[in-house]
Amino acid sequence: MSRLEVKMPGQAQAVVEQLYRNMERRIAASPPGLCPVDMALNFLNLCQAQTCGKCVPCRIGLAQLSNMIREVLDGEPDISILHRIENTAQVIVDTADCAIGIDAANLVLMGLKGFRDDYEEHILHHRCLGTLKNPVPCVALCPAGVDIPGYISLVNEGRCADAVRLIRKDNPFPTACAYICEHPCEARCRRNMVDDALNIRGLKRYAVDHAGDVPQPKKAPATGKSVAIVGGGPGGLSAAYYLALMGHRVTVYEQQKQLGGMMRYGIPSYRFPREKLDAEIASILSLGIEVHTGVKVGQDVTFDQLKDQYDCLYISIGAHTDKKTGIQGEDSQGVVSAVEMLRHIGDDEMPDFTGQNVVVIGGGNVAMDVTRSAIRLGADKVTCVYRRRQEDMTAQREEVEGAIAEGAEVLTLQAPLKIEADETGHVTALWTQPQIIGEIDKAGRPRPNTASVEPLRIPADTVIVAIGQGIESRGLEESGIKIQRGGNVAANTSTQIPDMEGVFAGGDCVTGPATVIRAIAAGKAAAANIDEYMGFNHEIKVDVKVPTPRCTDLRPRGRVNATERDACERKCDFQCIECSMTDEEAAQESSRCLRCDHFGYGIFKGGRVEKWKRSRSMAGNCPPPRAPLSWRPLKRPVSPSPTCAS
Repeated sequence: MSRLEVKMPGQAQAVVEQLYRNMERRIAASPPGLCPVDMALNFLNLCQAQTCGKCVPCRIGLAQLSNMIREVLDGEPDISILHRIENTAQVIVDTADCAIGIDAANLVLMGLKGFRDDYEEHILHHRCLGTLKNPVPCVALCPAGVDIPGYISLVNEGRCADAVRLIRKDNPFPTACAYICEHPCEARCRRNMVDDALNIRGLKRYAVDHAGDVPQPKKAPATGKSVAIVGGGPGGLSAAYYLALMGHRVTVYEQQKQLGGMMRYGIPSYRFPREKLDAEIASILSLGIEVHTGVKVGQDVTFDQLKDQYDCLYISIGAHTDKKTGIQGEDSQGVVSAVEMLRHIGDDEMPDFTGQNVVVIGGGNVAMDVTRSAIRLGADKVTCVYRRRQEDMTAQREEVEGAIAEGAEVLTLQAPLKIEADETGHVTALWTQPQIIGEIDKAGRPRPNTASVEPLRIPADTVIVAIGQGIESRGLEESGIKIQRGGNVAANTSTQIPDMEGVFAGGDCVTGPATVIRAIAAGKAAAANIDEYMGFNHEIKVDVKVPTPRCTDLRPRGRVNATERDACERKCDFQCIECSMTDEEAAQESSRCLRCDHFGYGIFKGGRVEKWKRSRSMAGNCPPPRAPLSWRPLKRPVSPSPTCAS
């Protein structure tokens, strides 16, 4: 008889592993709007099942927590039970022997603090806030509320022009978002429960690439009202687009030479070709929007002058100032900010890094943009220095992988210490202090700490600082606009600035640096609320017949991912790096959509929405469902392009 046996995976173990994978997919696909109290109970029970039960806090305490949360769901206790839940969970955190028990109790504490109103609603009114109407998951997670199932079904039928018309109802930049959107809509795609999330951005890219020239809809009759928009980026132009459709006279004031904001001055053309941006902006301006570029509001013209001249004012200036590291030698020659570098590239003033060692400080998408741009501008070596781990970078994973494939070196767990310069004052090296990863911070990322290792010297001819951006608020403060701590404009979720009649603000200047789609959502919300402020109630709707749902691809199937040009080829120019889907790929990928707007979950949560309606939902300045713009199904037939009715 043998002493040991080679363990072979049996059929039972294989089934268990598959069940775990299925459960993980369902957790990943959990839609917005689920009851947080019910979720807390389920996660608590899941954790409790994995504890050994040796210590009293886990064996008794977690069971008591579970019982109390179940009572809350049943609506039986009085409000004092919340105090008992909090105390019990805190005692478990303080006394449990293992990390599993501590983490289980922490989940309860986090949920109680973050969703206390949901707990109180169950106890006091015996109802669940999570059961209120919400759009389908992909639509709920799109900041602009784009009808994603609708345009995917149109792509599936080859009606790409109609798909673009449908997108424009909620987003006037379908091409921009097809190329550069971070696709938050995919995070809770319910197809995850079957195999993998749909490639939503890829299908949008296919639609805009095959739609041809799609004319803008007709404007509503002129209202006689005028609106000034400060900032010609995605947020300002989105507000201008919808206000122009509503019949208002719109004038945009832009400080830079050209319109586009961070789409032009923050995103290199290898990600979003300039000719595509120019064509989309020209299409928006075809609605009769007046533009003044090279005008610095607050200097060339004051805010008070604009307030007197126009009926309403929308501030959407974006975040175009750079942040400093504060380290020694940062003022040396050869140290440039990412914002400055990308601004020059946006105006076709290309820096020359031929033969240089370029070091980039930062780990976000902007850091990746300047890293990959430096490679294309002739740098001999490009090193990206980041103080955390690579998996903690805020940049999109595909951006980091793309930079590495093009030859960049990503040097992690290195905190900038000082910049070394020669006798002429020009940078020669960046010194960094090695880090060791530590405890998880409030944002959920491990916090780096100084390691007991000697500093590292990285030779550099140019150092690019890409650690964040801010807004230029001096001109705003002089006009009495309240600026919050941190430099952001104080505007509420309806984009209106308190105590200032007719003045609205949204986008990066309110939220801080964010994504293009969030700026678009803020502009959309501002347009609706400005329209109402001026005494109107225009509705933006679309007359496109969405195909009847047919779920024909229910079997598990792999996701069609975007392909890119070879790294050795694309790193030599600023041409677009990503390839569009083929007809075959688009047909297959679009057929994977489960049409949640019609089947199952979606139809009971509001189904499709086809026109704007004032209500309680997204405003672009905060996550759903706390702001003022929402949607309701339009119970009437629909036909060929977006219209605006008062």
